[in-house]
Amino acid sequence: MHCSPYTDPSAPTADSKRRPLLGPSWFAAVMGTGIVANAAVTLPRSSPVLRTAATVVWLGAALLLVLLAVGYLRQRALRSHAGDPVTAQFFGAPPMALLTVGAGALLLGRPLFGPGMALDVDWVLWSLGTVLGLVTACTVPYLMVTRHRFAPDAAFGGWLMPVVPPMVSAATGALLIPHAPAGQLRLALLLGCYAMLGLGLVAALLVLAMIYGRLVHHEVPAGTVVPTVWIGVGALSQSVTALGALATVAPSALPAPYARGAEVFALLGGIAVWGFTMLWVALATGLTVRTIRAGLPFAPTWWSFIFPVGACVTATSALAERTGSDMFVWIAVVFYGLLVIAWVVVTGHSLRHAARHILLDPAGDAVGDPLTTEEG
Repeated sequence: MHCSPYTDPSAPTADSKRRPLLGPSWFAAVMGTGIVANAAVTLPRSSPVLRTAATVVWLGAALLLVLLAVGYLRQRALRSHAGDPVTAQFFGAPPMALLTVGAGALLLGRPLFGPGMALDVDWVLWSLGTVLGLVTACTVPYLMVTRHRFAPDAAFGGWLMPVVPPMVSAATGALLIPHAPAGQLRLALLLGCYAMLGLGLVAALLVLAMIYGRLVHHEVPAGTVVPTVWIGVGALSQSVTALGALATVAPSALPAPYARGAEVFALLGGIAVWGFTMLWVALATGLTVRTIRAGLPFAPTWWSFIFPVGACVTATSALAERTGSDMFVWIAVVFYGLLVIAWVVVTGHSLRHAARHILLDPAGDAVGDPLTTEEG
């Protein structure tokens, strides 16, 4: 089975009427909405009004997560989606949606539900998202090696989706480390988060090399595949966020020399990776502008713009807090402004697309998936 990178990874096929309406890529909407809320809390410049707005957005993400989870599980489409070499890549979206909403519960939910309930919700969602993310990070590459077959130019940004969840677990798990029992359990959680950071970052770098090789050696991608290039920005930014978050809590679990080393690593390593991230931002921006000029129809891949930009905000905010640099402060604020604008645009297109395409024919079969078809 071959997959061309120039084919829309979510384009409808001849049997689209017989395929399940919901795919795992739908959960990217939860990821994007959740990161808009969570990133507001990490900003070096904030306000009570912004925090209130972020709470409302987080509640919307939580509600959307519940609706999508119930709808997707009712389909019992896991096996058919696992057999599709492109759809399977997006199995990384549901665990990251769980992790994002869980982190929001701890960051924004305490005034609404109380500290105890907010913490319990985060523990549950983080644990479930971490387990699913690790299963995805191991299973999807195994399927790619043993079952799926790809053309030489098949690599695209979606290949990062299965391996990024462990990095999101590392970044969001850092919020829970101070709440874990002191001693071996807290230490195990910290070391586990660092291990997941390494798992996701090294795997992401390998995939980024394949994507860059495809961009250089083959025809430039076009159409709705182009937004997935931004997923590389999210993968790199998430590692910077995780380094900073883990270094902040490391003193509560590690001896002083190693805790200090974690802080140095978060600063110097974080800035180095952030610099590479900006290179990928420039590349993704150039490809996006080029594609917009040629015509970029709406598709669910537009959500690939949102979470990566949100991760840029959290990464830059972490560096701003650690360095005290005004440069990072203002870059974080600018990125957040762009994030909100992009989220409003993509949300508006998604709602209009859903209203236009969620239809039932007289036989009760789905006519179209509003998040897996293009809008001209």
